[in-house]
Amino acid sequence: MTDQELAQLETLQVVREGAVDWVTLNRPDRLNAITATMVRELFAYFEGLRHNYDTRVVVLRGAGRGFCAGLDIIEENKGEDAVGTRAPTRPREAHLAGIIHAMRACPQPIIALVHGPACGGGFAFALASDIRIAGASARMNDAFIRIGMSGCELGLSYFLPRMVGLSIASELMMTGNFIEAERAAQVGLVSRVVPDEGLEQAARDLIAAMLRTTPMGLRKTKQTLNTAMKLLDLEAVIALEEHTQMACTQTADFDEALRAFAEKRPPRFALQGG
Repeated sequence: MTDQELAQLETLQVVREGAVDWVTLNRPDRLNAITATMVRELFAYFEGLRHNYDTRVVVLRGAGRGFCAGLDIIEENKGEDAVGTRAPTRPREAHLAGIIHAMRACPQPIIALVHGPACGGGFAFALASDIRIAGASARMNDAFIRIGMSGCELGLSYFLPRMVGLSIASELMMTGNFIEAERAAQVGLVSRVVPDEGLEQAARDLIAAMLRTTPMGLRKTKQTLNTAMKLLDLEAVIALEEHTQMACTQTADFDEALRAFAEKRPPRFALQGG
């Protein structure tokens, strides 16, 4: 998205800080609940990252008292400009499920900073991120089962069993019960728990480490992990990894990374992507 397009966003705030985008869901008066406008804006933002080599890391967070309370039921019940969850007939048209696809397809790692409620679609946004850091106030749940739907929605039945195992995933998806920050860390749903006021610094620590890697190496790591998660054969995974490593070692940034490591200095990378 261009700077002009970013300035026109209604439900998001995107702050570009060098190679890092800080994306804030920005409807704090409604706990950042999802509207059709937010769907369009999030979809356009993440779709735009596919061929963006300037942005290397994305941080996703919520303004105010929570991360995202899920679908804005009041807006949805008005019947105007309703949020779509299913794939449309035209490819790359904005829809809620498409945001999940776009988050996984974009090559930039996404760090979700979760505080307060992360419910339904907000829970799905957190799970579709690559790394989740929870604030002490974080409370997450599969809200779909509580409103007469299946708990299997927006990729939750894909992500949750892989992250926490079938038993805990079934518990959360069949009850809609909340999982608090401490237990989320215990079962591996989040990387760590920090005080709410420490979320930004926790992200910055991760970002600093990520930006010391080569741009191509970082992008290829996410891409390869995505593919490896779909494979069951070890030989196929190793072949995939070897193919990726060959691509990484054929760049000038690989040589610079080796020199910087040997000389104990920060690397100076030439490439912005790969």
